[in-house]
Amino acid sequence: MKFGFFTDTYFPQVSGVATSIKTLKEELEQKGHQVYIFTTTDPNAKEFEEDVIRMPSVPFVSFKDRRIVVRGMWYAYLIAKELELDLIHTHTEFGAGLLGKMVGKKLKIPVIHTYHTMYEDYLHYIAKGKVVRPTHVKYFSRFFANHTTGVVCPSERVIDKLREYGVKAPMRIIPTGIDIKKFERPDIDEQMKKDLRKQLGLNDENIMLLSLSRISYEKNIQAILHGLPKIIERFPTTNLVIVGDGPYVDKLRSLAEELEIDANVQFVGEVPNDQVAIYYKAADYFVSASTSETQGLTYTEAMASGTPCVVEGNAYLNNLFDHETLGVTFKSDADFSQAFIDYVESGIKPDDLILKEKLYEISATNFGNLMFEFYEDMINYYDQLLLEKEAAASIERIKVKFTSLRK
Repeated sequence: MKFGFFTDTYFPQVSGVATSIKTLKEELEQKGHQVYIFTTTDPNAKEFEEDVIRMPSVPFVSFKDRRIVVRGMWYAYLIAKELELDLIHTHTEFGAGLLGKMVGKKLKIPVIHTYHTMYEDYLHYIAKGKVVRPTHVKYFSRFFANHTTGVVCPSERVIDKLREYGVKAPMRIIPTGIDIKKFERPDIDEQMKKDLRKQLGLNDENIMLLSLSRISYEKNIQAILHGLPKIIERFPTTNLVIVGDGPYVDKLRSLAEELEIDANVQFVGEVPNDQVAIYYKAADYFVSASTSETQGLTYTEAMASGTPCVVEGNAYLNNLFDHETLGVTFKSDADFSQAFIDYVESGIKPDDLILKEKLYEISATNFGNLMFEFYEDMINYYDQLLLEKEAAASIERIKVKFTSLRK
């Protein structure tokens, strides 16, 4: 089958959405399908990219590192028609997403959508939340989702929110899977981990906590910093290593100084993709207090790396960490430090059997299988809707004809 993905963000832009799209593309292609990416132009993109169609775009307001399609519907339609796509999958509610819906309508093929982003968590970026409000998000999300064939929700949190918005379209929870092999990495031996820790000024006696994400307000790294003094009091050799970059770095540095823990906190910045697994494996624990994730790939990456996690819970994460050998969740920011201390002192050891079972659940292979099942279901559902519409139209024509005959 042939699928068209419409998205405003794709590599070389680095984001969880771009990673999710690329993972799904590769899985579907391994199953013998063809996937074409309809996305934005990018000054850092290669001149020629196989199966990638780029349309004129501009930087997105308040997110200058992201772009939005501004034109190219006719161009996209002609290419999609020539490719004879079976289904369109949109990954944004804006430029390319709206374009994908229009192309799908024109081609009379199903359009499904993944609701990747909880926009209410990001309203402060747009005129400090004074222009776009939660009610605007509600109405727009409902309008967009209800005019698709079906919606993919990465977690229970997303499906609950969309139901709250009044979305009636068919929805299914399908978390993004990851390439397990990229994080199992048997080639990363003890010496490589020791070398990295040495570069960070850490030895075997140090407890290394890892935070890895875009450094922005909604990632809530500040909650980890606020909990760190109590942890350091109990475990003086504790160090927090923060990997990533973003607009909130300077404020976090200032907060670390204010809390007098700057000697125990390191800001590494972004690291190359092939180095990420080494940081996971060198760490003793992965920590996060983010409440803005629809699911959060870093949690599953840490899990695949064999690193226990201590993270702020939600419906998705509470289910993901369903066994304490994998990690634990805590209820609120204030609970972080005690939850971490209790988990370390419990002395819980890894369980390879439990981890193996969980790894298939979070794998890209499972992700691809579940998504293709949804595609098939939505194609059948769409065909049924067309038959019902045609039947309704036929009945209406008969009524009109019968009425005219009676006259």
